[in-house]
Amino acid sequence: MTITRRGALGAALAVPFIQGAAAQDRFPSRPITILVPFTPGGATDVQMRALAEAATRHFGQTVLVENRPGAGSTLGAAAVARARPDGYLVAQITLPVLRLPHMQRMPYDVTKDFTPIIHLTGYLFGVLVSANSPYMTWQDLVADARRRPGRVRIGNTGANGTPHLTMVDLAARENLDVIHVPFRGESEAAPQLMGGHIEAQAAGSGIGQLVDEGRLRMLNVWVRERSPRWPSVPTLIELGYQDMVVTSPYGLAGPPGMDPAIRTALHDGFKAALYDPSHLAVMRRLDQPVEYLGSEDYGRNMLETYELERQRVERLGLRTG
Repeated sequence: MTITRRGALGAALAVPFIQGAAAQDRFPSRPITILVPFTPGGATDVQMRALAEAATRHFGQTVLVENRPGAGSTLGAAAVARARPDGYLVAQITLPVLRLPHMQRMPYDVTKDFTPIIHLTGYLFGVLVSANSPYMTWQDLVADARRRPGRVRIGNTGANGTPHLTMVDLAARENLDVIHVPFRGESEAAPQLMGGHIEAQAAGSGIGQLVDEGRLRMLNVWVRERSPRWPSVPTLIELGYQDMVVTSPYGLAGPPGMDPAIRTALHDGFKAALYDPSHLAVMRRLDQPVEYLGSEDYGRNMLETYELERQRVERLGLRTG
């Protein structure tokens, strides 16, 4: 049998393609890591670890959570933007990832440095105080901050994160001069709140157990309707801030240039994990709704949110660097 030079070349070129396709069929063949840009113990870490545990069952490979707190919750995104697009490293894409490029130079370009995989959920945020605080209501905190300008300290989960900027927005609406104190996560700030080192804390429901135990008191929530978990706590809308619903939704993305077959495999595995009963039970406990978007829709959503955050930065007059 005679093999032409062109036929031999075609056969040679086909070998890597076949090998690559086979490798994709086997994906994943080793552990997958999710970069979570918050400290252990907060709402995000609890939810992401439940997702990883469920995803481990659906992928048939271990899914790990690696915490990388700091830099306004952008360290994970910055790392994944430079990673190999083999599907074994993905990152949580938080709202500050889409906001901070409008405020300072960042080591990634939102428009081209990520492969969107899946949109997951958002947070239940609110303002909390210690159980022995004199603030029984949000109005009490506002009144005290007005009486003592520059004295009331309000913790948050990181400079320029959603809790911080929402408090900046609320303070501006009330014409308050307060001190914003950044921490690396909810679990780091909560002991300072209970110890009296700050007067209040803007945080998610990851520390809600401390509210349930009577050690903290929640003054408001930032969702559209009251939380079934704390039905006596008013929303910002009820308190007169008519346009304020703040949930800071997030999803997962990989490096740029990811093979579509690998992205599809990641999407399908994480979608199965998202709706896994064990994960849904954790989300209910954290008062986090399912806000699923597929890869294409999530990509469009990221770009739309990127533009909305530019408008927000300009409206609040935030300093750029």
